[in-house]
Amino acid sequence: MNYREMLKDKKRIVFKIGSSSLIHSETGGIDYIKMEKLVRILSDLKNQNKDVILVSSGAIGVGFKTLGLEERPKTISMKQACAAVGQGQLLMTYQKLFMEYGHMSAQVLLTFDAITNDERRQNAVNTLNELLNLDIIPVVNENDTVATEEIEFGDNDTLSAIVSSLVGADLLVILTDIDGFYTNDPRTNPDAVRLSVIEKIDDSLKKMAKGAKTEYGTGGMSTKIAAARIATDTGADMAILNGGDLSVIDDFFEGKNVGTLFINHEQEDFDTLDFIINKKYME
Repeated sequence: MNYREMLKDKKRIVFKIGSSSLIHSETGGIDYIKMEKLVRILSDLKNQNKDVILVSSGAIGVGFKTLGLEERPKTISMKQACAAVGQGQLLMTYQKLFMEYGHMSAQVLLTFDAITNDERRQNAVNTLNELLNLDIIPVVNENDTVATEEIEFGDNDTLSAIVSSLVGADLLVILTDIDGFYTNDPRTNPDAVRLSVIEKIDDSLKKMAKGAKTEYGTGGMSTKIAAARIATDTGADMAILNGGDLSVIDDFFEGKNVGTLFINHEQEDFDTLDFIINKKYME
């Protein structure tokens, strides 16, 4: 079966873009050209009558750059202060760009306890669905200004997969600084091979995922495997694409062999909430 031929028919898509794909590595400043291109592509998908949700990292990175700090903060309180400064700037930029292409966006900030609490989780689901019904593009991030190590998602790979499951998305696209899932880290192993399609996540795949983190991002390939477990177990395909050249998104939806596509295998009687709350996707 050619799974890629069916990608153009996806109707509800969650995109996740990492800090390393939004920020100039040399300076820590926002890459406005790349951000504008991302918004243009998402707006075009929206014009094709698709539901689009964007999970965007970058608030802490933007904040520490704005505050003139020389390196990424290490304490929770300083991270939260940077997020408070950076989140507003990030959203303002997204809203301005989306409006230029005729679309509205809205900020949705989540914490892990909002998912584990029944009432808060339902409120989050209702809000996201209502925004989509209103043709508004939700821009989601973890609420870093109040999250602590005990209740945080850990990274936006996980958050994007959870959002995908909450809204019943049929596709999750993770944009990162590598062009797919490899048998080893291609930056250190020239013999590493990109896997085009993955139908099953097993222990051997998890071992391949061990690798280095990026300078501005918080997650490596292991977190993307965890996200793939959440997404595919709850009914969505997931793709890993290189956020360095966003034209790859167009290639992907045209069915070209780019990135890595994980195929969903939604399970009957699957307890999504238990899977997420108890972080079984990390096992």
